[in-house]
Amino acid sequence: MRLQNAWSVALKDLNIIVKKRSTMLSIIFLPLFLSILFPLVIHFANAKNGGIPVDYIPQLLNSFSIWFITEASILPTSIAAYSIVGEKVEKSLEPLLATPLTDGEILLGKSLAAFLPTLISVYASSPIFMGLIDAVFYGRLGYLYFPNWDIAIILLVAVPIASILSVEVSVLVSARVSDVRTAQQFSGIMFFPFLIIYLAGEIRVITLDTTTLLIISAILLSSAVILFFISKSTFQREEILTKWK
Repeated sequence: MRLQNAWSVALKDLNIIVKKRSTMLSIIFLPLFLSILFPLVIHFANAKNGGIPVDYIPQLLNSFSIWFITEASILPTSIAAYSIVGEKVEKSLEPLLATPLTDGEILLGKSLAAFLPTLISVYASSPIFMGLIDAVFYGRLGYLYFPNWDIAIILLVAVPIASILSVEVSVLVSARVSDVRTAQQFSGIMFFPFLIIYLAGEIRVITLDTTTLLIISAILLSSAVILFFISKSTFQREEILTKWK
């Protein structure tokens, strides 16, 4: 596998993404909106009935921080799901599949095109979230809650892995269906596991501490490795070229 070939595929897809205004707006707007919304919600909750109990604040903030992982699993779906089936519909996939590029190079390039904008968007919005949260709770805690090891694990470990996993699911789905909307709907299942984790942390079914976050990251990594080999083995370029209508 030559990385230069994969990067060429990624650049081609990135040029298409930049021209799709709705996709760009979702990538930029969603993380920014949530990074402002959650601190506002917490601020008003903290202002009522004497404020949020101090011993509950870390668990609450880690639960909200899980949404960075959720964002990383949602944002790539529209890009990655489009990456194969969308190009097939627009008659631009066949020339790419007819090139000497290997399946691994094509899949890696398309994955990078969905992965990089997601990572940039999440990382750009996270300082806003952390700064606003510190402004809300500095008076109660007496110290700046962020940054800490928990958010470091979420942003530097879990977020990239979740994004890669989401991309692999989306590419796998889009390689097997023939409609962009169907591909996006199937890829949207990535949202639900992280929603369950968030709710479990919110109601204290699980404790979202460093150990739990590392376990979640390990599960995500294992799933990503398994899906990589599955997606590579099920990507049949000849079938896409000859049987898709």
